[in-house]
Amino acid sequence: MALDETTRARIEDLLRSERVVLFMKGNRHFPQCGFSATVVNILNEFLPSYKTINVLADPALREGIKEYTQWPTIPQLYVGGEFVGGCDIVKELYASGELATMLGAPAAAAPAAAPAGGGKALSLRLSEAAAKAMREALGPGDDEFVRLEVSPRYAYDLSIGPRRPGDVEVEASGLTVLVDAASAARADGTAIDFVDGPQGGFKISNPGEPPQVRQLGVRELKAMLERKAPLELFDVRTEKERAVARIEGARLLDAAAEAHLRSLPKDATIVFHCHHGGRSQAAAERFLAEGYRNVYNLKGGIDAWSLEVDPSVPRY
Repeated sequence: MALDETTRARIEDLLRSERVVLFMKGNRHFPQCGFSATVVNILNEFLPSYKTINVLADPALREGIKEYTQWPTIPQLYVGGEFVGGCDIVKELYASGELATMLGAPAAAAPAAAPAGGGKALSLRLSEAAAKAMREALGPGDDEFVRLEVSPRYAYDLSIGPRRPGDVEVEASGLTVLVDAASAARADGTAIDFVDGPQGGFKISNPGEPPQVRQLGVRELKAMLERKAPLELFDVRTEKERAVARIEGARLLDAAAEAHLRSLPKDATIVFHCHHGGRSQAAAERFLAEGYRNVYNLKGGIDAWSLEVDPSVPRY
């Protein structure tokens, strides 16, 4: 589909409106897909402000920006009017330190693996089972290493790959583990274990990891509401969706509700829900990052509520 000149002019006006512009699903405060949330969290580390464009609110821009760059996916990041890339490219630039330079922000200083003068080195702990599983995954070659990435939201990624510029090398249980520079400060003290079995795999714990969003089952929420437990229930869906189905007592997270939420004490019990749990997870993570400590995401959303608790609530 050819890009019409009206849409092209709109896109170029948006790109001129601010130095850093992100076309995404949702906005900086409410990302509505995991890839958009990842890029937002990375940019938030460097920039106090930047422009976000919610393509879900504008179908012409959603398709037009793909034609404009000949890039098929969202999100798309632009700096100084130039296309940088999507989520994977932004993550690579972030890990190498190039993104900080591009944004004109200082790169985070990574701890050295073995600093001079006896300073504290980056520390990782591998159990015997984890080290054994990693050696088996590495195979006989000497040009591939275990790589550890820790995202700004403390999501962990273990992979096998070569050295990259800026990597911090850590010796643990006789293995060299590579940590990208952007992850190094968050990775310090990480312990990795390995458990066999269908529900097994690598188990990672980190003493520096902040509180996590808790997952709340719909039956648990029903019990809490019935006993009138002190909680605030927020619906992050659209008004159109709420017209179709709603949970009694849930409040639409509009501007007034958000102002109310921000007036609550940081230890208040706050529950977010959406259709299936994705959008509410993103909202919960945002408020958790702002210091709220008892934050829950309704697992399965209102769809699970309809199936397991109240079949009179329509499914859609």
